Formats: sequence, C-alpha cells, structure tokens
Amino acid sequence: MTADEQAQRQALEPLGVELHARNVTFDWSRTPLHWIAGEPVASDICCILHLVLPEGERWFCEVFNEALPFVKDEELATAMRGFIGQEAMHAESHDKAVGEFLEARGIDTGPALRQVEYIFRKILAPRSQKSDRARYNDMVQRLWLVAAIEHYTAILGDFVLNCAWDEYDVDPTMADICRWHGAEEVEHRSVAHDVAMYFDPSYLHRCRAMVIVVVALLAVLHRAARFVCHEDPNLSMSYPRLWFEYLRGSHRNILPKVRSVVRYTLLYFDPRFDPATVGSTAQAVAYLATSPAARRAAA
Repeated sequence: MTADEQAQRQALEPLGVELHARNVTFDWSRTPLHWIAGEPVASDICCILHLVLPEGERWFCEVFNEALPFVKDEELATAMRGFIGQEAMHAESHDKAVGEFLEARGIDTGPALRQVEYIFRKILAPRSQKSDRARYNDMVQRLWLVAAIEHYTAILGDFVLNCAWDEYDVDPTMADICRWHGAEEVEHRSVAHDVAMYFDPSYLHRCRAMVIVVVALLAVLHRAARFVCHEDPNLSMSYPRLWFEYLRGSHRNILPKVRSVVRYTLLYFDPRFDPATVGSTAQAVAYLATSPAARRAAA
C-alpha cells in the first residue's frame, strides 16, 4: 500500500471508537477438527491459537492492571480498561475451545498448555525486586513486551479479516471466533503501544522488546504447530512436508504469508511507527456489527 493510499484509508477511519468486551459464546458441537475442508495442516495451524492465546491474554490483563494505578490520563485509562475486558473475554473463549473442541476431538493439550503456562506464569512473572523503583522498571519492560506481541495480534487480525477462507468450505463457528477476535485486536491495536509510550518513550526499549518477542514467538508457535499436527490422529507427514503445506496454504491466502509478517515486523522498527497503519478500524467495526457471536451477545 502506498503512502497516499494509507493516508486516504486513515482519513476514512471512525474516530472515538469505545472499547468494550462482548460476552460472546460459541457452540463447538458441529465443528470438525479439519474445519477448512481439505486443508488439515492449515486447520491445525490455526488451532494453535487456542493453546497459546489464553495464557498470554491473561498475562496482558495482569500487566495492565499492575500499570493502571500509575496512569493519570483518564482517556488512556479508559482505553486500558476496555482492552482488559476484551482480552479477558478472548482468553475465556479460547479456553473453552481447548476443552470443547480440541480435547473433545482427541487432541491431548496438556503438554503444550503446561509449557505456555510456564512461560507466562514463571518466566514473564513480575520480578521479586526489593525496591519500588526496580519493580516499576520491570513493569515498564513488560509493557513493551505486551506492545510488541500486540503488534502481531493486529497483523493476525488484519489477516483473518482479509483472508480467502470464504472461498473454501470453512466451518462458520471457527471462522467467526477467529474473525471476532481478530476484529477486536484491530480495534484496540494502538492501546498497548500508547501505554508503553506513556511510561517509557524509548525507541531502544521498543526495539529490544520486539527482538525478544520475535525470537520467543518463533520458538513457541513453531513448537505448538508441530505439537498439534503430531497429535492430530488423522494427520501423518514429515516435517518438510508440513512446511510445504504451510507455504501452499499461505500462497492460497488461508494462512499468513511469511513475507507479509516479515514486512510488518520491519515496520515496527521505523522510529515513526504508528499501530494504526496495521489494519482498518472501519473494517473491524463493520465485522463486529455482523459477527454472529457478537450479535448474539448484543441481543
């Protein structure tokens, strides 16, 4: 997208969108494990989000609740509360999908969940520092980690709102949870960055956080993808074949393209980076107005 096209799109974005949690529910009873018909690898790879996201989103909420008492800007504090509400609902919804969808279809999620829990509950837990200043600085660095991770959730949100799933036989429930979640990630994509900048507008700390997140996400998502594909009782293929199937899926726009993820990652290192350049609030709000789960929640 050119700079002129970007500026034109941003001029059409709605202003003053209020963030709020939507009390959504999903019925997994009719959703097949391979919910993109004929695409078992793409289906399984998308399902790793049910394993990875809940712990991460609960951790986001914990870090933001820790930071809220220090925020004197009421507008920012209101956005943070909306963010917390949405992330808490994301965690709850994907947690239910783990038991009611993955485990009900023969996937033993225990080993993967324990590893993700260790990362967010132990490695990324607040440090036991003696001084108030040290604890505050530790919190600020975790806020930058949240902002870096949220950059990727916005990328995924933009992907699910614009991917080619509708051209295939996809399960509507799985498509809706992904798109409802993705739309809310686009809707609140600027909040974590704004919070981190409020506490510490350091370009160096922003870049350091992103480098850490890139390495960690590559390891976690790669491991989770291999785990789910290995646990799938209907799937058996070599590691190179899994990569071939991923690239094939990305070429068909049912999985994120590697070059797009790399491009957006490099964009984050631009000193002028603005989260609003990722995705469209207007598109996100439009989907949330039509999402079956969101409409049921609003009724």
